[in-house]
Amino acid sequence: MIKDNTRNHILKNALVVQKLDGKLSSSKKDLLIENGIITKIEANILPIEGYTSHDYTGCHILPGLIDTQVHFREPGLTHKEDIASGTKAAVKGGVTGVFEMPNTKPSTDSVDRIQEKLDIAKQTAYCDYAFYAGATHKNTEALNDIIKLKGCCGIKVFMGSSTGSLLVDNPEVLENLFKNTTGIMAFHCEDESRLKKRRLELGDKLNKVLQHPEWRDVDTALIATKKIIELAKKYNRKAHILHVTTAEEWQLIKANKDFVTAECTPQHMYFKAPDIYERIGTLGQMNPPIREERHQLAIQEALKSKVVDLIGSDHAPHTLEEKSKDYPGTPSGMPGVQTIIPVMLDFINKGLITIEDLVYFMCEKPIEMFKLTNRKLIEVGAPATLTIVDLNKEVKVDKDWLEYKCGWSPFTNETLKGWPVATILRGHFAMKDGVISEDRSPLPIN
Repeated sequence: MIKDNTRNHILKNALVVQKLDGKLSSSKKDLLIENGIITKIEANILPIEGYTSHDYTGCHILPGLIDTQVHFREPGLTHKEDIASGTKAAVKGGVTGVFEMPNTKPSTDSVDRIQEKLDIAKQTAYCDYAFYAGATHKNTEALNDIIKLKGCCGIKVFMGSSTGSLLVDNPEVLENLFKNTTGIMAFHCEDESRLKKRRLELGDKLNKVLQHPEWRDVDTALIATKKIIELAKKYNRKAHILHVTTAEEWQLIKANKDFVTAECTPQHMYFKAPDIYERIGTLGQMNPPIREERHQLAIQEALKSKVVDLIGSDHAPHTLEEKSKDYPGTPSGMPGVQTIIPVMLDFINKGLITIEDLVYFMCEKPIEMFKLTNRKLIEVGAPATLTIVDLNKEVKVDKDWLEYKCGWSPFTNETLKGWPVATILRGHFAMKDGVISEDRSPLPIN
């Protein structure tokens, strides 16, 4: 239990990632935090009576990183995860805020159901939060009222069946969404007709998880992404494509950046088929699937060239009992909110991206895309919502470190170089050196 619950601190000797002269860069600075606000950023801030000093020599102080895609399963599926356990895992992993998805039970597809989640989060969350509204065949008109709620970050559209009952596979409904709604629209791009066709073609032969990328093949994703880009062009409205997994999609997105933004996940870059399925079986099953090496490398290249806009974990937990069933009767999804930052720090150490790039993908770009008013980069006058990381700390992921209700991670036993050492929300240490504070005051991200 963290005993120091003051919001007056001096953070010393760290490399602070700021935007200077229009560019993110790192420089050795101290931060003075008063009543949760950054009031000084200077080379050497002297001790002040009543203020707690923290020496972060060798560490980087980042503006608070946001995981823009998680599934916490509350209400209705809380044996897998709830808002409390999911956000507790988030702060332990260095995440200061989350955008949560609507495929709960019941689905988050009305003002009342969004409000229910906001009320739960206000009481139980360990980090800041926002929630997506789920599109259905019947709620297009209602969506504009839903997204006006403080703490609703956008509209989520499932074009192919996945976990939950949300599905929009009617072309007319898709077109109406582009014509008649406002705000961010984020798409799970797998074409339902193609999924059904492939399932029939494979028939009884579909009995091994190794075949998951064969069922949910490249064309399943590419067809859906092409449809969304065509609609975005037709209505001159930008769309956001979630968890892009194929080399073909990245080529298409690169050629159409005026109309789409795109997300990648750490697991699709870190793992590849068939290795992941041979090693951990259905624990490696998710939608869209982890694919072979050429797709893995295409995602990494899209990240390096900033064709990617956001990095999200797509945290989607299921219990080990559920995952132990026979494929294809096993649910798709894996947890990831607690490991997204360690995995990305490991990629930084491997030279894939820089620490400044990580801030761009998980803080600066979310602020820009979602027009966030209560999130800022590190500057005087900004709330002291921060992620502090040690790029040199090497840790083997242990199941005892995990806060997930499901109790497992695809990254268990992976050794990662780079680790979060503190999570700060408006001057309050939500996590310090792996210890989580039970004294919390989360807020909606808006």
